Amino acid sequence: MARDTDDLPPEADRLDGAPHPRETGALYGQSRAEAAFLEAATSGRLPHGWLLTGPKGIGKATFAWRAARFLLAQAVQNDPGLFGAPPMPVSLDTDPDHPVARRLAALSEPGLCLLRRPWDEKAKRLKTQLTVDEVRTLKSFFAMSAGGNGRRVVIVDSADEMNTSAANALLKELEEPPEDAVLFLISHRPAGLLPTIRSRCRVLRFAPLGADDLSHALTRAGHTPPADAAALTLLAQGSVGTAIGLIRGDGLTLYRDLLTLVGSLPQLDRPVALRLAEAAGGRDEDRFDLTLTMLDRLLSRLATTGAIGQPPEPITPDEPATLARLAPDPHTGRAWADLAATLTAKARRGRAVNLDPVPLVFDMFLEIDRMAARLPA
Repeated sequence: MARDTDDLPPEADRLDGAPHPRETGALYGQSRAEAAFLEAATSGRLPHGWLLTGPKGIGKATFAWRAARFLLAQAVQNDPGLFGAPPMPVSLDTDPDHPVARRLAALSEPGLCLLRRPWDEKAKRLKTQLTVDEVRTLKSFFAMSAGGNGRRVVIVDSADEMNTSAANALLKELEEPPEDAVLFLISHRPAGLLPTIRSRCRVLRFAPLGADDLSHALTRAGHTPPADAAALTLLAQGSVGTAIGLIRGDGLTLYRDLLTLVGSLPQLDRPVALRLAEAAGGRDEDRFDLTLTMLDRLLSRLATTGAIGQPPEPITPDEPATLARLAPDPHTGRAWADLAATLTAKARRGRAVNLDPVPLVFDMFLEIDRMAARLPA
């Protein structure tokens, strides 16, 4: 039975507009990762630590919860009993009515420990880091007698959010894990983790989703995929989480508007630029973030065009001509990449000091215009 979440604080590992990964039974587009884990789980040589890597929003957390259900329920199902052991499992599917599945959905399964950024009751917001206090709860979790099938599972979502003390504390648990304990570390940027943490885990890589898998995942999450699913997939870079944000914020339309604006360079259409800046600086804070993300995506695609000598797969029919005109060679590609890094740093500083987003975004458009004006005719 699921919890009543109406009066509960926000969850750091839940994406707005989507069900929590523990509430998502199906996983799309990651059959290779599932097959690799299933082979290890049924071979009798299951590693204690698993590092789940790949871009954010492509199913790593959903996999971790699927694997947790499987591990905590499977051994019970494999009890030989009077009629011998059942056939070896061929998937990680677990009956949603299984007691383990019900307890996991309600966050009441004693065999699971979930580590994530906690809610700060005093400040009434989520903490910005996963701290050592959360990781230290593993000692008491592992000290308890294992119930059920004897397995214990830990999900860290995400390991990227641990501070230094938390990372060192987790490393100690990875160095000497108890028998039948399995730890899933979700990481969107594994290069930022301690090398010793990475070395003690088996890496399981997750790939961006294709258009069909992304559409299925969006439908499962309660969102209707747009008619142009291929364009959404390219813009979201195969991430379900990013795609949900794009659908909620009409990101495809925003990207097309930014592309039209950039297409006017090096004579910036200032009224259009001001309109887009004012929209980004409105009451909806998500619009500001989405504008920065789409602008960064456009500049990145300009850089890619210059680097490889041709535009990437188009998001809109008129995009290739604009990208090729503004990024005709590797030199201009590098210039666009440098500008993208500069503008990202400027946006970060602006956020830190609470600058008015309207002039901040408009000034970014002006810098892009100045960059275009320096291109060879």
